[in-house]
Amino acid sequence: MKLPPLFTASTSTLLGEENYEMLAEALTQEPSVSIRMNGVEPPQEAMPVPWCANGYYLDRRLTFTFDPLFHAGCYYVQEASSMFVEQAMKQYVSAEPVRMLDLCAAPGGKSTLVRGLLPEGSLLVANEVMRNRVQVLAENVTKAGHPDVVVTNNDPVDFASLTDFFDVLLTDVPCSGEGMFRKDPGAIDEWSPANVDLCAQRQRRILTDCWPCLKPGGILIYSTCTYNTCEDEENVAWMVRTFGAEVLPLEVSHEWGVTGNLLAGADFPVYRFLPHRTRGEGFFLAVVRKPGGEDFRDNLPGIPVRKKKKNRAAPPSAADKDRCVVVRGWLSDPDAYTLTVAADGLAAFALRHEEALALLSDSLRVVQAGVALAEVKGKDLLPRHALAMSRLLRPGTFPVVAVDYEAAIAYLRKEALSLPEDAPRGYVLLAYRGVKLGFVKNVGNRANNLYPPEWRIRSSYLPEEVRTL
Repeated sequence: MKLPPLFTASTSTLLGEENYEMLAEALTQEPSVSIRMNGVEPPQEAMPVPWCANGYYLDRRLTFTFDPLFHAGCYYVQEASSMFVEQAMKQYVSAEPVRMLDLCAAPGGKSTLVRGLLPEGSLLVANEVMRNRVQVLAENVTKAGHPDVVVTNNDPVDFASLTDFFDVLLTDVPCSGEGMFRKDPGAIDEWSPANVDLCAQRQRRILTDCWPCLKPGGILIYSTCTYNTCEDEENVAWMVRTFGAEVLPLEVSHEWGVTGNLLAGADFPVYRFLPHRTRGEGFFLAVVRKPGGEDFRDNLPGIPVRKKKKNRAAPPSAADKDRCVVVRGWLSDPDAYTLTVAADGLAAFALRHEEALALLSDSLRVVQAGVALAEVKGKDLLPRHALAMSRLLRPGTFPVVAVDYEAAIAYLRKEALSLPEDAPRGYVLLAYRGVKLGFVKNVGNRANNLYPPEWRIRSSYLPEEVRTL
């Protein structure tokens, strides 16, 4: 690996020559493979990620594309260092329900991690500014199965009008990507001191834009995957000066090999993951608390005032009401959810967050809210794939048919299927190794595949060796 000379010079000065040489050597090694489990047991040979309860290192890379359990949301492939966000959540997010925003969320690793850690009754808003990435975020959130998530596609400045709306903010900001050099050689080609400076300025703009939507006393988790202090400690110091933010400490085991503050003259707590000291890629994290006062606003540009829109939604028709009765019977706790009716179907959203969703919808481009339950097709109601993935589905609502590996892969390719002759007719849930894969409509001589076409496995061949969970 040939690193940019200016990166070598600046990072050697930051870490010291000996530590830099160890870092450079570590970057020539194969990166570790790590996954985070979602409701299933890890492989016996997997080693725990010490700072994440459900995180595990694998001794070899699985053939993820051809593992049905991966597509069913049983695990998420996530870089181990970034799982350290769990420590900030566990140590500073209370047992009371909160509203949380993951501002730069795609592809969804941290969103699905924090959603599993939030107190019961909490709401997560997962936002992605890039339109070509937001659908991947929505897909991963859907596969994780939690209903109390809203996916949005907005610039950070769009959140400024939601004054004091969120209790917790996660800002995993776009950065120069120095910590990903080992996994993404393209990041090396894009690196330059000018790009580092540009990223640092962009990060401050993002923080400025989103700061008003954090409640006084609220927690902001700031993270990057880069090494330089411009994007890391210096931005934390800037938040202290500009917003009056308080930098908060985390309890960290010495055995984890986490490195602290590297900015000369600064003594506030931050947490760095360096590949020669920790098993993972480069990562930086700091936790700050917003002060209770409002003086910080004097340092900010003008904040637009949200004008509440009137709800002009048409009342549901008699047919819609009948469909809602049917679909409510599919839910394990129907009284806790309100059903929304759109042109293409019905969705469920938690009643306790209905007002919050109305406020979000006034200001933001909402891509997905809650769980899509059914598509209306003529007089028929087709159960949506999101329902199969969700914990909302009442057990026993649909018959379940077990399939083997070959049939599971055919289903995930959205190919035509034939079920056993004794399989029930109508809508059926397919299951692989006891895990729900999704719906088909069994019409006897064939089963119509209802897997989302945009999620299908596009490869038409299997590798010679397939390694699955």
